[in-house]
Amino acid sequence: MSLQKFKDHFILMAEAGFIAINQSDEDAAIKLFTAAELLDPNNPLPRLGMGYLNLCQLKLKQAATIFEEILAKEPSNEMAKTLLGLTLSLNPTELAKGEKTLEESIQKNQDPMVKSLAKTALDFVEKFIKKAPSPIETKSPKK
Repeated sequence: MSLQKFKDHFILMAEAGFIAINQSDEDAAIKLFTAAELLDPNNPLPRLGMGYLNLCQLKLKQAATIFEEILAKEPSNEMAKTLLGLTLSLNPTELAKGEKTLEESIQKNQDPMVKSLAKTALDFVEKFIKKAPSPIETKSPKK
């Protein structure tokens, strides 16, 4: 059976994948993004969704890898760049690189929604990530 007759379902499946993430339904999200990718293997949206799922689960290395793969194929994908910046910013060893990526997204982005996401992510980094106690500071002394 040809998948061509379902091509117009691509965006519905991808959108439903993001909705599933927001409803904490990992299984449905994976299935929806996989189906969307089968319908349009060249569209980065399903991979972006999988990266976002990994980000939401704080699987930072997996998320960063997916966003970097998207950017390797499509360097102008500002959503992938912004989400990569946020992902890197949540990793203490990648904080500076993440901030730089977010700042670039703010400066170069033409999409007001993605630009707003980058600004919000950078604000989050300033208010919460940079001011969070380091793991060493939070450990209680040994007895």
